[in-house]
Amino acid sequence: MEPEIDLPELLYIYDPLCSWCYGMTPIVQRIQTEFAGRINVSVLNGGMMQGEKVGPIGPNWPVIEASLAAIERVTGAHFGEAFRKLGEEGSYVQNSELPCRALAVFRQLDVAQNRAVSFAHDIQRALFEDGKDLNDPATYNDLVMPYGLEAAAFQQLLATAQKAVRQEFAAVAQIGVKGFPTSILRVGGQGYLLAQGFQRYEVFASGLELALLQASEESAK
Repeated sequence: MEPEIDLPELLYIYDPLCSWCYGMTPIVQRIQTEFAGRINVSVLNGGMMQGEKVGPIGPNWPVIEASLAAIERVTGAHFGEAFRKLGEEGSYVQNSELPCRALAVFRQLDVAQNRAVSFAHDIQRALFEDGKDLNDPATYNDLVMPYGLEAAAFQQLLATAQKAVRQEFAAVAQIGVKGFPTSILRVGGQGYLLAQGFQRYEVFASGLELALLQASEESAK
């Protein structure tokens, strides 16, 4: 058996409720494909809406709604009518914890396949396109099925992942991440900030190439 190569790692730090992240995740999916064999890609939960920030979407909806057209124009993302109705109705509770727990559990069950970025985007689409309730554990049964995962096993872990995901929130905060999405290239013990916020693929890929070159040059010294 050949030893595993310790590749540079792209840390994509996102939140399922972050609308700009919804536009950025497909960029990271493409990066994972185009840079396969050169980097590993990990998606981390930021915990944007937790603690005192948890609450109904209604009070925040005017600001959210005002940003949707710009996000669609810049990123190419699409916000569905079901999501818009959810926001207009106003009672939907914005809470990052359960969807972040779902991603953490998926990473645990799917470690060999490394499909977490795709699943992260599936969670986003469930909310932003289909208006699904991400606070309902049953929502994730349909999301895990295409990946060949058993819903019962997923639900069992989902119910007990609270401590782990809160530790992940704390770890992300300790890195110093202030907003989402944030993308960092980690090479050994060195980190290179690639982007804070959305970037088009060409810009992001160019920045990644430069960071990889810089890391290579520094390791050669």
